[in-house]
Formats: sequence, C-alpha cells, structure tokens
Amino acid sequence: MHAAPRARIIAVANQKGGVGKTTTAVNLATALAAVRRRVLVIDSDPQGNASTGLGLDHASRQTNAYHVVCGSASLRQAIVRTAVPGLDVVPSTVDLAGAELELIDAERRSYRLRDAIATSGVVYDYMLIDCPPGLGLLNLNALTAADSVLVPLQCEFFALEGLSQLLRTIARVRRSFNPRLEILGVVLTMFDRRNNLSDQVARDVRGVMGDKVYDTIIPRNVRVSEAPSYGKPVLLYDHKCAGADAYIRLAREILAREAHPEAA
Repeated sequence: MHAAPRARIIAVANQKGGVGKTTTAVNLATALAAVRRRVLVIDSDPQGNASTGLGLDHASRQTNAYHVVCGSASLRQAIVRTAVPGLDVVPSTVDLAGAELELIDAERRSYRLRDAIATSGVVYDYMLIDCPPGLGLLNLNALTAADSVLVPLQCEFFALEGLSQLLRTIARVRRSFNPRLEILGVVLTMFDRRNNLSDQVARDVRGVMGDKVYDTIIPRNVRVSEAPSYGKPVLLYDHKCAGADAYIRLAREILAREAHPEAA
C-alpha cells in the first residue's frame, strides 16, 4: 500500500505589505482547485483577509490558525471548507497576533506550523500559506514549514529593495531552520500598462531574477479589487475579467514548471 503523496507547501510571502500576497494566495488556490488539485490555504495573517476573501464569516473561524500554532487544536480541526470544490482553508482572526508573544518562550516555537502539518494526516496536493508582512515569528513559522516561496512583487519603485530584503531572510531561514527552502518564483502584480514605471520594474526584476520570474503578469484590475468585498475569489466573482484570466494562466505556468523544471 502506497502512502499518499506529500503536499507541496508554498509560502506566499513578501516583507512589504500591499503587494498582492493575499490576492495571489486566494486566486491561485482557486485556479489550482479549478484544475482538480486539492488545495489548502493556511491564513497566517492576523488580518484574516484570505479567510474573508474565501467567504468565511467570523462564526466559521472559532477554531483557527491561532489555536494550531499555540497547540490547542490540530490542523485538521481548524480546516473549513469553502464554496470552491477542492479548496479548504485554515482561517485566521486577530487573535493570531497574540501568538507572537505567547510563543516567545515556547519549545520549538519556530516549528509550530511545520509540526502541525507533519502530524495532521490531511491529504492535499498544495498548501498555500498566506504570510503577514514583516519579519516576525508567524512569518518564520511559515518559511520553516514551506518547501518554497512564491513572491508577489508589485511593479513599483521600491520593488527590488523589498525583494533583496526577502532574499536575505530566505537565506537566513535556509541556513538556520529549513535547508530545503527554495524560491518557487516571482510573480509581478498590479501591473499598469499605461505606466512606464511598470515596464521598467518588470525589466529590472527579470534582470536580477532571470527565469525565476513568471511570464504571467497580474494586471491592475478593478474586478480583482472588488471581489474580496463580496467574499469571493475573482474567478467566482467575474471569471471573464483580465485578472481572473491572469491567475488561471499563472496556475498553468506553475504546474507546467513543476512538471518540467528543466524547461524553466
């Protein structure tokens, strides 16, 4: 009897806020589920925006990521189904912010999420961890648990500065906590074709990161911005809009690169 294949665990991370991390985690997860992958989103941000964007009200979050990392509930107990077939979520609330303080003196404080996943017995093809901005213990737990990091990068002036900080953080985590951690790729977000700066940033990032930058670019799109207020991924809110199409193409590109890494 063969064991179930281990999930690919991807941290969606950037130390800067407002770059499209949550939007990317929610919509990429939806696109992967649409092509029949079993997906779990772990909302590791105390703001809980990924949970909201997947349609969870606060009554559905009584057992959540806070209880998982603090050890009072298992990962399995915190999983909630979403309206998207094949897509589940471990929700978050503002209580998760308190975990940073509560875990200061805890044993294996940097490995809490990794240990919870390892002992959960749940079966998924992908787990996407929506990381908070910053450099705290929640981020460290996510990077220690992950196989790889997907970096959403807004096409703005300070993009490369934020990227260099993240690369240094990943290198430190790899040395001290998680030697298998790698950069899955960089996805350019909030791209505005009317703005010359967006083109310049895209060229600069490709010059630094090369083939790690996905061909797919996520455009600045009103429908993508509107979707969370309706508690829906954009693929459910308006599957014909440019933003939805971009996330479908990103999911295809990620799957193609995973299947044929030499082609990337």
